[in-house]
Amino acid sequence: MDFTVAYAGSGPMRHEERLLTEGLGKLGIPIRHYSIKRIHRRQLPLGLETFVAGDMPAMHGAMRQLGIPIPLPDDYPEVLGSFLGRKVWTSTLGQVERTMESSSAAPVFVKPADRRKSFTGTVCYSEHDFGAWGGASRHQRVRCSEVVTWVSEFRVYVIGGQVVATDHYAGDDSAQLDMNVVHAAVDIYHRSGTAPSAYAIDFGVLANGDTALVEVNDGYALGAYRIAADHYTELLMTRWQELLAMARS
Repeated sequence: MDFTVAYAGSGPMRHEERLLTEGLGKLGIPIRHYSIKRIHRRQLPLGLETFVAGDMPAMHGAMRQLGIPIPLPDDYPEVLGSFLGRKVWTSTLGQVERTMESSSAAPVFVKPADRRKSFTGTVCYSEHDFGAWGGASRHQRVRCSEVVTWVSEFRVYVIGGQVVATDHYAGDDSAQLDMNVVHAAVDIYHRSGTAPSAYAIDFGVLANGDTALVEVNDGYALGAYRIAADHYTELLMTRWQELLAMARS
């Protein structure tokens, strides 16, 4: 297999790129860096034996070039609904606006439901917060959720249905996850047949002490925290190989 790792321009490598460079280096695998422009212009020779890594725009460009269907985002898998600890639903920006125009409307967290992230997920308390959506179409599909208080948040990295690492990334790190809940969710997701081969599943501790699902992130373009380089490298390689297999079939 040919190995290529993203490196945008001449600036310093990002944390994820450094991890992957270290991980592949330990395996004795040579690396070719590329710029995002080469992906967009289809100047990078790619094949179904090439390992590609990069941020989401780079990976989507590579998938289009290779004929790999871009996975639909599934931040809140249906099979994990009981782990959310809050109500989550799909709507449109226009529907949210109309609801929030009522003075009795409760605050709601709103994030894009599709791949194109035209705005960053934000809590909307009233019509005064609509500006955070910028010029996004009011027909745009969004995922909404009840506003809850997260005391602490963690990223859990999963390969082949097994938890390989856990990183604290926000809040009070003394508020520990209930790992029984985490493992139960990972097991249900894996047995459902809908989980990617490698991904991150973020959990948090709510103000009432419960452990709840924040969201799921696909493993083909994944932000990293303090995960070891070898685990991060294995996670990205595992997911990419799964995507390549889909293109070959």
